Amino acid sequence: MENQSKQTVIEFLNSVKAIDLEKIGQLLSPEVNWSQPGNNQISGLKISQQDVFGMVGKMFEISGNTLRLDAYHSISLNGNRVACVLRWMAEKLSGEKLDVYNIDIYTVENGKICNVEIFSADQAQEDSFWIS
Repeated sequence: MENQSKQTVIEFLNSVKAIDLEKIGQLLSPEVNWSQPGNNQISGLKISQQDVFGMVGKMFEISGNTLRLDAYHSISLNGNRVACVLRWMAEKLSGEKLDVYNIDIYTVENGKICNVEIFSADQAQEDSFWIS
């Protein structure tokens, strides 16, 4: 089960890097719970795949379509939970940059990601970037 969970998350992250929305949709549970930290437009609990795609669409809109998953590292397992470190980058037309590391914890059930908890290494930077 651990190996399957790890492979599901790696496949998901590779799909995010490639912006393969179809594959991302196949790997996220329709009822995924996604906890996005902070105090900005994208913060809060998302309770469906549709909510997550809406959040990501807003992130691309705010970033002028420059948001990208630069890299992921340190994939660690605990049963069906997978933790990893991600580096996100983006730049607004104004020149404001986002360069932040997150720790994400994914819970996988039946080959689909059903719960995601995001922890930002620099929430102040994220709040400033995602505010408008």
